[in-house]
Amino acid sequence: MSGRIRAVSLLGPAFVAAIAYVDPGNVAANITAGAKYGYLLVWVLVVANVMAVMIQYQSAKLGVVTGRTLPQTIGDRLGRKARLAYWLQAEAVAGATDIAEVIGGAVALYLLFGLPLPIGGLIVGVVSMVLLTTANRRFQRRFELIIVVLLSVIVVGFLAGLFVESPDAAGVLGGLVPRLQGTETVLLAASMLGATVMPHAIYLHSSLVIDRHGASTSTRRIAGLLRATRVDVVIALLVAGTVNIALLVLAATSLAGREGTDTIEGAHAAVGDALGPVVAAVFAVGLLASGIASTSVGAYAGGAIMAGLVHRQIPMPVRRSITLVPAIIVLALGVEPTLALVISQVVLSFGIPFALIPLRRYTSDPKLMGDFVDRRPLRWGSLVSVVLIIVLNIALLVLLATGSG
Repeated sequence: MSGRIRAVSLLGPAFVAAIAYVDPGNVAANITAGAKYGYLLVWVLVVANVMAVMIQYQSAKLGVVTGRTLPQTIGDRLGRKARLAYWLQAEAVAGATDIAEVIGGAVALYLLFGLPLPIGGLIVGVVSMVLLTTANRRFQRRFELIIVVLLSVIVVGFLAGLFVESPDAAGVLGGLVPRLQGTETVLLAASMLGATVMPHAIYLHSSLVIDRHGASTSTRRIAGLLRATRVDVVIALLVAGTVNIALLVLAATSLAGREGTDTIEGAHAAVGDALGPVVAAVFAVGLLASGIASTSVGAYAGGAIMAGLVHRQIPMPVRRSITLVPAIIVLALGVEPTLALVISQVVLSFGIPFALIPLRRYTSDPKLMGDFVDRRPLRWGSLVSVVLIIVLNIALLVLLATGSG
């Protein structure tokens, strides 16, 4: 029994990383896809979640085995100018993430209390700033516990509607067949992929396991930590994947054909009409928890990226204040929130190869990983993931450039 208790005590870092997979960008992308195209794109979420399990494990594995984060490992191998350029693109991706998360939280506060979106964005930023005070090695487990509680709220908030109106099982199964229908479905697929396989979470996970477990040179301890990490990643990403699929299925089941469901506000109203005000309120609470938790994790990731690539650290409250500005500007300008969320997720999709290609290279390097180097199935799986993401992004660019529908 003591062994099992110890194993459970090692869980946690993956649940923090998993918050990135259930952020407001996921809500926007998945609800839009389900409301407009029914169950058509269920397969995208299934594929993306399988990829996410593999990729997050590789990131955590790199941290456990080497004692170095992915940003540090990349920075060690780049010259000063290249390292600065790499940091700028990684920060741009983290910035796109932060915009999505703050907007989502602001929309939730608008839905619940009628607060103006810029005010809601500021509140989300301040709350996340307070939460980030626990995000360090000394209080790492407390931070993980808070995130797990918020994740539980997200799960209840986004799955509640499925208990009121059951989905079409045949439709869900049909959605597992890979296919697309024109430019917009490619855009949505890229958005869903960017919202599910998150670049900043790839950078972050290697840092989380080091903050939690420290560095180790003991082969036996490393092997034990990797076993616990596999369990941690599978459970956390299974929860996140279930939430993502539930969002799309909820939209396909209850919102298809309804006017205005291509926005979160419209979807919330449609949920209220179809399933009742209680379910709509629970949905909004889930969205608020998603925004607060994910923006906190995003700021944490940004700090790890900066520390690893440019060897600079700024106090987390200062960083949170700086990264909050673009999101507040977007909200103040009156940009349609759901459109901003979907576009931000497409930006994330283009950032994935910059994190995934070096990760695959490092975890496949026997000089770096020793006895824990990736075996052939993992190497091939990560290669397929990289190729799939790049091809999808190229297809998206071509379709948008040619105006194909």
